Amino acid sequence: MNSLERTMAAISHTEPDRVPLFLLLSLYGAKELQMPVRQYFSQPANVVKAQLLMREKYSNDCIYTFFYAPIEVEAFGGEVIFVDDGPPNSGRPIISSLSDIASLELPVVEDTPCLKRVLEATAMLKAEVGDTVPLIGVVMSPYSLPVMQMGFEKYLELIYDHPDEFDALMRLNEEFCVAWANAQLAAGATAICYFNPLSSPNMIERERYLVTGYPVDQRTIARINGPTATHLASGIALPVIDDIIALGSAVLGFSERDDLSAIKEASRGRICLLGNLNGIDMVNWSPAQAENAVKRVITAAGAGGGLILSDNHGEIPWQVKEETLLAIGEAVRTHGTYPLLRV
Repeated sequence: MNSLERTMAAISHTEPDRVPLFLLLSLYGAKELQMPVRQYFSQPANVVKAQLLMREKYSNDCIYTFFYAPIEVEAFGGEVIFVDDGPPNSGRPIISSLSDIASLELPVVEDTPCLKRVLEATAMLKAEVGDTVPLIGVVMSPYSLPVMQMGFEKYLELIYDHPDEFDALMRLNEEFCVAWANAQLAAGATAICYFNPLSSPNMIERERYLVTGYPVDQRTIARINGPTATHLASGIALPVIDDIIALGSAVLGFSERDDLSAIKEASRGRICLLGNLNGIDMVNWSPAQAENAVKRVITAAGAGGGLILSDNHGEIPWQVKEETLLAIGEAVRTHGTYPLLRV
């Protein structure tokens, strides 16, 4: 099986030749090419070269076209702060008062330089791999994006106390998210990873999410012209798994803190799981610890398909050692080949 066939079998809840491995490597490409993070993301050709190299090096079953989270804030005119050994971060919030919401202008995806670089990299990668490897594009949920647009504390105030301004911001963000997702699909992405950490009960209580963010996600996902994978970026997923399934996502990124047996049972035949290696712990893993972590997840959640092994946050930290990633790939081949060994 090639990587796309392997992935589609897992999503279809049948057993492929082995468990698919999605190492979500974004800024790690700068480390691979030994260049500063800002320089790395400045040229699509850098990302293309690194993604292809890392796919072969680490036996990766996906290509990740994600650049960095604040690229969407950058598209709205916001600042991005680059560091040498970590992910870029948002600078000063673009919304400092409620009145700023009305003055925000919707970015035109095809005319926005930072987004155009992602689209160019996506098209170049599609030309290289065709339909043999899934290309994973990324958007932030309109409901989660304001954490970067205005800061978490002010956004919580907006959710709880200012419904009119909340609705106005959601309408704008929905239009942007749909346009951005569909542009990536048109450029060659196979599917869209829909990052939505605020839908996890770790971030906001489910009852509040269901009356605020859930209708936003319903409207948005329904307008994306391709398959989606909802990812909660380390947030627990089990309490909202039925809600996510009802949204129509084919894949759910779940947390290291989710009960493996329980979430496997809840997802069986309904949604494919993506996870749940702890990327922070991974920084200190020995090869033996990496193998044990892989074996634990596959043993608990791999039977019958429905599992893609990945980290639980959506990005492999810069500080993770190459030998650890190599050990993860080897462990998947050893313990993730079907039929699985029963222990």
